[in-house]
Amino acid sequence: MTVAAPQSAGIKYLRQSFWIWLLMFWTSLALAQPLSPLERQRIATVLPEVNVISEPAEEFGVRTLKKGDELQGYAFESINVVNIPAYSGKPINMQVVLGLDGTILDAYVLHHDEPILLIGIPEQKLHDFAAKYQGINVEQRVVIGRTKDETAVTIDAVSGATVTVMVVNEIVMRAAHRVAVSLGLVEAHSEIKSKPATILKDYFRPSDWHTLTGDGSVRRMLLNHGQVDDAFIGTEAEGVEAVAEDQRDTPFIDLYLADLTVPTIGRNILGDKQYQAIMEELNEGDHAMMVVANGDYSFKGSGYVRGGIFDRIQMRQFGEVISFRDLDFFRLSDVYAQGMPNFTEMGIFIARSQYAVDPGSPLSFELLVRRQTGPVDSIFTSFELGYQLPEEYIDRPALTASEQAAIDEANRPLWLSVWYQKSFQISIISIALIVLVAVLFMQDFLARRPGLLHTIRIAYLTFTVVFIGWYALGQISVVNVFTFVHSFMGDFRWETFLIDPVIFIMWSFVAVSILLWGRGVFCGWLCPFGALQELINEAARKLKVKQYELPWAVHERLWAVKYIILLALFGLSLDSIATAEKYAEVEPFKTAITLHFVREWGFVLYAVVLLVINIFTRKVYCRYICPLGAALAIPTQLRLFDWLKRRKECGTPCQLCAVECEVQAIHPDGHINANECHHCLDCQVTYYNDDRCPPLVAKKKRRQRNKAAPEEPQIIPAVQLDVSP
Repeated sequence: MTVAAPQSAGIKYLRQSFWIWLLMFWTSLALAQPLSPLERQRIATVLPEVNVISEPAEEFGVRTLKKGDELQGYAFESINVVNIPAYSGKPINMQVVLGLDGTILDAYVLHHDEPILLIGIPEQKLHDFAAKYQGINVEQRVVIGRTKDETAVTIDAVSGATVTVMVVNEIVMRAAHRVAVSLGLVEAHSEIKSKPATILKDYFRPSDWHTLTGDGSVRRMLLNHGQVDDAFIGTEAEGVEAVAEDQRDTPFIDLYLADLTVPTIGRNILGDKQYQAIMEELNEGDHAMMVVANGDYSFKGSGYVRGGIFDRIQMRQFGEVISFRDLDFFRLSDVYAQGMPNFTEMGIFIARSQYAVDPGSPLSFELLVRRQTGPVDSIFTSFELGYQLPEEYIDRPALTASEQAAIDEANRPLWLSVWYQKSFQISIISIALIVLVAVLFMQDFLARRPGLLHTIRIAYLTFTVVFIGWYALGQISVVNVFTFVHSFMGDFRWETFLIDPVIFIMWSFVAVSILLWGRGVFCGWLCPFGALQELINEAARKLKVKQYELPWAVHERLWAVKYIILLALFGLSLDSIATAEKYAEVEPFKTAITLHFVREWGFVLYAVVLLVINIFTRKVYCRYICPLGAALAIPTQLRLFDWLKRRKECGTPCQLCAVECEVQAIHPDGHINANECHHCLDCQVTYYNDDRCPPLVAKKKRRQRNKAAPEEPQIIPAVQLDVSP
């Protein structure tokens, strides 16, 4: 038994090792997908002498490219580095080849789900755009379109796919820079940032401890045991060294941080003599950071050994870690600030000049807490304390206009950069939407003036087609509905929708207008394809083209078709949003609006057929086929107001509005179906017209008869005359 036990334990250990090795092997196979012929071809195009391509390695899955033993460059897929959603809400994956000096040798799109490129703009245009990054260094700034930064590299956008290429730019440059930093090709701080500020060494004002902590000169971190225990919940260290329930509110550490290099802080806390002694120990660019604390936890730690690094504290600025060694530490035993409490642990840590600490930019102090989970295993969690010097202590160097512009643009999130690029479209559309709101609120006034209303409506429909549709590409689609629903059910991020400002503004307005008026405002005023149909039909009516309408019974049943199409597309989207996007070509929007009819003949024929039918019957597509209209009709049930006025005579006996409604949205009983109404206001024109509205006509005739009737005859008394001679 004494011999078998070790043997059994050894066999058990070997089995465990085998399964661990097997798991690691299969994991590595899953991560190390073989290069496709296309990827190899792209590498060979820019580095033809490469004959050895390694497996992906390290955090970002970078492949080394060699000619024998000689390193030639690196290749990686962007999806392993950054995950930035594009217009479709999904990331674009690219292969990027880097040279040894951080120069981009090649950037190529491997996969995308962009609807405008799936069926629309030729995909080659995107590849041609990506090829423009060849020769650009990762430390350079690349801007799509215009910029005030004279040092930036500018690349023209792809017409009709501006949002997509701006995302590509962000993917290529951010991923390439991050990989270059990890490989040591460039420094971590190559991104544009403000010029470092300097501390005003001649500025001093007397202060006490209360004032210094109140104005942010000294910052505090107060943690109790419960907060620390909760930080390990969900990890292997959950419950390790946890305190009893009645001890959760007891102090774990009460820590204060301050930059003693600032005269007002350092002299008030240390006293003039000690402050001067510390300053003489510092080199140019060094910063003396005071750390003092009370509580059960030591920020220095008992495991600290001479010559080592303090493993419980560190600072971070611009993403770079600032650590402290024993030579960076001074004991602090004597303080002078009035009102300063006693501390059980005090020290001064020197952030050396090699870290290039900028006193004008925020930094974070990190306290690391470790919990032991095994003989050699442990888990760390970090608690951060932000620190920013008050402006009165520092001097910021003046920036040139070009430098300030570069900083502003570099610090903008991608979606905000897109908004700047499309500021003209945003301004015009915003003004147009305000005008539309004014029209809707003044509908009664305009309905009494049919000539003015008709002129305004034709002008607005023309603007919708030409500017919103053809120029600003603001045609929203049922695909946008699916994107929102899937994002809401999954990882919702506002950046997904803010990436296209025109679509975002249009959708925001549609959401509000549905609650106030129903779907009719969008379908009747803001849909470019709907506006195009209406203008064509309006011209046909002017030319006396005969119009045809379906019988009410048939028309009413055909309403259901668009809802069936919507449900079918939504079902497809649950399986694959890309598949749903392809079948969403039942919408002719891309062909007629986004791509200006420049695409394959089948799509063009489909759109033209719909427009030709529309010559004889207004808006057939909108009434019976449009899945977007069906999607907007569903929340229309939640509208808050009924703006369209009706009379008790409407429907019984009067049928005039029902007959004249060009989209047949008025039922024979006289009520308006808000799910089908396009808010053209024609029925309101009739409502106020006393020459057309039968109840008003009857009332007008009664008034005229009463006015023309003779007055009541007066009786003239007879008088007998004396006619005798």
